Amino acid sequence: MKKIEQKRSSALKVIPLGGLEQIGMNITAFEYEDSIIVVDCGLSFPEDDMLGIDLVIPDVTYLKNNIEKVKGFIITHGHEDHIGALPYVLRDINAPIYATKLTMGIIENKFKEHNLTNNTKRKVVKFGQSINLGQFRIEFIKTNHSIVDAAALAIYSPAGIVVHTGDFKVDYTPVFGDAIDLQRLAEIGKKGVLALMCDSTNAERPGFTPSERTVGRTFDMLFEEHKNTRIIIATFASNVDRVQQIINSAYKFGRKVVVEGRSMVNIIDTATNLGYLSIPENTLIDVEQLKNYPDEKTVVITTGSQGESMAALSRMAEDNHKRISIGPSDTVIFSSHPIPGNEKAVTNVINELLLKGADVIFQDVHVSGHACQEEIKLIYTLVRPKYAIPVHGEFKHLKAQAKIARELGFAKENIFILQSGEVLELTEEKAQITGKVPVGDILVDGLGVGDVGNIVLRDRQHLAEDGILIVVLGLDSATDELVSGPDIVSRGFVYVRESDELMEEARGVINEAVEGCLSRGIADWGKLKSSIKDALGEFVWKKTKRRPMILPIIMEI
Repeated sequence: MKKIEQKRSSALKVIPLGGLEQIGMNITAFEYEDSIIVVDCGLSFPEDDMLGIDLVIPDVTYLKNNIEKVKGFIITHGHEDHIGALPYVLRDINAPIYATKLTMGIIENKFKEHNLTNNTKRKVVKFGQSINLGQFRIEFIKTNHSIVDAAALAIYSPAGIVVHTGDFKVDYTPVFGDAIDLQRLAEIGKKGVLALMCDSTNAERPGFTPSERTVGRTFDMLFEEHKNTRIIIATFASNVDRVQQIINSAYKFGRKVVVEGRSMVNIIDTATNLGYLSIPENTLIDVEQLKNYPDEKTVVITTGSQGESMAALSRMAEDNHKRISIGPSDTVIFSSHPIPGNEKAVTNVINELLLKGADVIFQDVHVSGHACQEEIKLIYTLVRPKYAIPVHGEFKHLKAQAKIARELGFAKENIFILQSGEVLELTEEKAQITGKVPVGDILVDGLGVGDVGNIVLRDRQHLAEDGILIVVLGLDSATDELVSGPDIVSRGFVYVRESDELMEEARGVINEAVEGCLSRGIADWGKLKSSIKDALGEFVWKKTKRRPMILPIIMEI
């Protein structure tokens, strides 16, 4: 009897370790007694003020501290904001990975890039299949998204069922495979669902998201309109359905296809090998063969739809691409929307392309992979959860979904807008936030993971804004007298040769500060450096209203 009571009193803990407050870096831990499963493990891209940073990954200290409980990573789909951190996190937490076929194929590619040894257990899961991990059973359910093989999850625990939609839309006419399995979601809804964690990305948009197939019709129209030009299409490498539709239109209009951009080539190879992409024979050609065909008989599918500086399209726009140069006989189609924050970079690329005489099309050639308001309502109606937990979005998106839940009749106290790190405990009787675990951003700079923190970023900011002054002087080791210098080296502050007067005055100020210290018998290097910094900093601010970084170097002679 006691045992049953104990079981009932245990709560399911839902702990988002990232992915709330922003679109990116999705990772959520589910914990019940001695078992933890982790849904997704994504990265985000750096903000503008993160100078020199390549990627941002989640802080998984909580998982490290509870490593004996971690049973595995469950991956919903193959986008970077859901899988990108795996190569970094698995170094510390080597737990099995469970994913659908294409998602696993993309993860395998990622592992090869990172030269990771194949000592991580990986299992491909089919839709409708369940896996047992500790106290959990996880069922993979078919959904639609802007990448094939996306899954929703039904997470069964002794405390109840949680449905996690993953990134999804309701597409009744997908390009590849089946439509979202609404029937299964309804069946699970009838069993009684404890909580629904639903994608909020488009929660502010009314109506339904159009089907991916509509883009195919748009491509046919554009190919018809631009019969006499070369067509270059920029899209997300991972959107296999979009690539399929471009290839279909190219084949229909008798054009050869070139694929440009490393990530695009990798994903198309993977998708073709696994049977998710069907390419008619003799349609694909190598970029080297472009010159053998007239422009109006070719299509280039390329990366760079987000204005990334190193992507193939950006290099074409800047005349840095080895084999493709843009001219008036080109039509460039952007088959994507800028991700928030990338608008300026995309506009810059478009302007460059227009300057070269290209015709640029960037409207009506994209549909979102995320559900709008009516699709979100449909999922709530089918699943009928007790608690609503909006996920995947900035705060405004989560609020918009909370508003939808309220309109559907959910009590305010049954809707939880969480922050990363908060621990939500769920039972049939109640739900409450009971604490917080450590979370944050781990910065990846080159090969360094986590070795750049706020102090280093602040220094980089400082250097970027005001530059640096290096002061070099020599002290006699026996007498503590100044015997050489001070010499001043300026980088990013002023050009020394054009600022003789300022530099001369600065030397005088440093001399004064050093002599003042030495005359008072202060020969401690720390105090000398501090005195130089204070005196020179004050002088420079008065003269220039700038605060460069000041780095005194004292040599013993």
